[in-house]
Amino acid sequence: MAPIPSRPVVLVTGASRGLGLAVTKILLQEFHARVVTIFRTVTPELQALKDHYGGDIQLVQGDIAAPRSLPHRASLNAGIADLTRIENTNRAHWLQTFDTNLFSVINTLVPAIPALRANEGRVVLVSSGAATGNTAGWGSYNASKAALNSLCRCVFLHFLTLSYFTLEPLTITISKTQLTKSRTFANEEPLITTISLRPGLVNTPMQAQIRTPSVQAQMHPSEHARFIQAYEKGQLGESEERGYVVAALAVRGSKELSGGFWSWDAEEMGPYRQLAP
Repeated sequence: MAPIPSRPVVLVTGASRGLGLAVTKILLQEFHARVVTIFRTVTPELQALKDHYGGDIQLVQGDIAAPRSLPHRASLNAGIADLTRIENTNRAHWLQTFDTNLFSVINTLVPAIPALRANEGRVVLVSSGAATGNTAGWGSYNASKAALNSLCRCVFLHFLTLSYFTLEPLTITISKTQLTKSRTFANEEPLITTISLRPGLVNTPMQAQIRTPSVQAQMHPSEHARFIQAYEKGQLGESEERGYVVAALAVRGSKELSGGFWSWDAEEMGPYRQLAP
């Protein structure tokens, strides 16, 4: 396992709420990292972290659809796109979804390659099942995540070690542990480690949006019921639990994990899960 730098520096996108906010808190509190956060809107929770940690956290505000608004050309994650059936979409809808979930990642990762290479950095990608799913009403979202999956396979897989974490740039289905490993273009960036993580169903604003009547109207009843039942039965994971795995991977993820898609509860993730108090 790679040693932890004395003061790791981590860039977190989508840091204003949900899993991204949890990851940011854990990096500051548990790993004493210096964090740069990318977000669209300053939330009270994020501002509170800035007030408490001062110079250890830097806030960068911008719009992923307008990269020039980001002085460091970093991306942010806008979360789940508008969910609607394909018959209700048009070209503008698809472009907006791909701007959010694909082109924003390119705007961030490509300029970051030299710094990641020079510092032997890590890239941690948060995954889901949408890239390989066929959920009704999720057409553009599924497709954009599948495109990101392809981007990861072709450009950023099987690299080697820290300082970059981006929230929800990729989605993939994992049944148990590692789904697949691809070494396409692996020789391009041998000094960058890339790890993709499936956090499972997490109690975040994204899940709350899925449960709304407007989204329910676009989905098959049986598919929507699965999300409702998971919520009602308390089966959604907490952001802090899953965020700890993400943060730990960003700080000390092993190069042996590089190029793989892993489930947060896989045996290989054991060293990165928080121990019970």
